[in-house]
Amino acid sequence: MRNLARVILLVVAVFVVAVTVTLLVKSRTARVESLGPAPTRADLAIKEVDLEEEARGVRWRLKAEQALMFDRAGQTQLRKLVANVQQRDRAWTIVGDEGELDRKTNNVEIRHNVVVTSDDGMRLETSVLRWDAQGKRLWTDAPVMLSREGSVVRGTGLDVQMADEATTISGPVRAVFATGKPR
Repeated sequence: MRNLARVILLVVAVFVVAVTVTLLVKSRTARVESLGPAPTRADLAIKEVDLEEEARGVRWRLKAEQALMFDRAGQTQLRKLVANVQQRDRAWTIVGDEGELDRKTNNVEIRHNVVVTSDDGMRLETSVLRWDAQGKRLWTDAPVMLSREGSVVRGTGLDVQMADEATTISGPVRAVFATGKPR
């Protein structure tokens, strides 16, 4: 009987030591959840960006929740952006969840939930939209949907040559035109 009591006591003691060591090790290596945003290697981080510029008859205003500037790469990353562009005869609003500006070339890429609306009621929706500053070209290889006054055109890509005022929608293309009063 004494031997059985000693064996039980020994098993309980080993169990207590094992649990204590396990808890001690886990408490020292526990993960700590960050309270702030993830650290970034950006050279400059700006919150609530609001920029305005006017050049060659075009006025634009850019708002973003955050901008991260990377000097060596010459890039600026934007989050939750809204761009308003005003030309002499028309105005556009472009929104997207994130974007990137190449400061060397002034090329822009806007991604995720990209919506372009014009003051005449045209609406463009896509997942990515790119601006080639040198070629004055707006384009995407992602599916697009253009709509205006009930008419809808869907395609697999878009290419707008601003200098020629030419727009091409890549196919297969599906178009539904609303019938109504002639203009």
